[in-house]
Amino acid sequence: MRAVVALGGNALRRKGEPFDIETHEKNARIAAESLYDFLLENEVVITHGNGPQVGEEFFRNVFTSGKVFTMSLDYLNAETQGWIGYLLEKNLRNVFLRHGEHKSIATLVTLVRVDAGDPAFQNPTKYVGRFFSREEAEELRKKYGWTFREDADRGWRVVVPSPEPMEVLNADAVSALLKSGFVVIAAGGGGIPVVVEDGQIRGVEAVIDKDLASARLASQIGADTLIILTEVEKVYLNYGSPQQKPLDRVRVDELEKYYGEGHFPPGNMGPKVKAVIDFLRRGGKRAIITSLYRFGDALEGKTGTHILP
Repeated sequence: MRAVVALGGNALRRKGEPFDIETHEKNARIAAESLYDFLLENEVVITHGNGPQVGEEFFRNVFTSGKVFTMSLDYLNAETQGWIGYLLEKNLRNVFLRHGEHKSIATLVTLVRVDAGDPAFQNPTKYVGRFFSREEAEELRKKYGWTFREDADRGWRVVVPSPEPMEVLNADAVSALLKSGFVVIAAGGGGIPVVVEDGQIRGVEAVIDKDLASARLASQIGADTLIILTEVEKVYLNYGSPQQKPLDRVRVDELEKYYGEGHFPPGNMGPKVKAVIDFLRRGGKRAIITSLYRFGDALEGKTGTHILP
């Protein structure tokens, strides 16, 4: 099987945990152990989020302005792709060593083409970084001109443009590595957003949704399966209400209907469901949305939301 496995933000830092490298290391070890058996038997690309991490780099960048040189968001995306990829690759290699097995692994800094005319550039929606109170957010907005929005009643966060991924420019390299027996870590944080204008590639100030980028990459490399690992075990209708209902197995037409009815919030399950729909509409054979911690059970059909064409 050829699959793309998209690790959610909770794969590296769960709610309530400190934001430090020790926490990232611990969770990367858990993720590597959870994926080990699947990686051994299949052709797999691992993608991952970087919202909290690129947010930290963003603030570090701004708050040290004048002391060290600053970088735009495309460079910060590249930076976080690099160190998160290193973190995952190191722990994956260690898991294979502990089991006495060998598997070649490669981390690929990945460029993703977007449309310079995408309306997302005029309407920032992608949350990055930490939470602030309303008063703190207003003060930072006045000082730096950032756009803030409230995130699920937990506080105020910076939002940046999140354009649709059009093409993963490194997809041919990913395919070649898979054919050579590599586990590939790619499209971290949705990839580095670039536009192609007048025959030149230019980075842009944005963060691409990693689930949508994962779906586009999965389609380009001819993956059979897209697996999105998140905080919850299944996708729910009317989530958080007394009428909530889990989806166990669902056809893409039915899921698209639920999506159109507004069951999946844009800042939460919405992009994951949209990514799955996009992948299956482009010829994918199946998709699974579940928790990292129930990954093995989901593969056996014991849990998770399974979506078919």
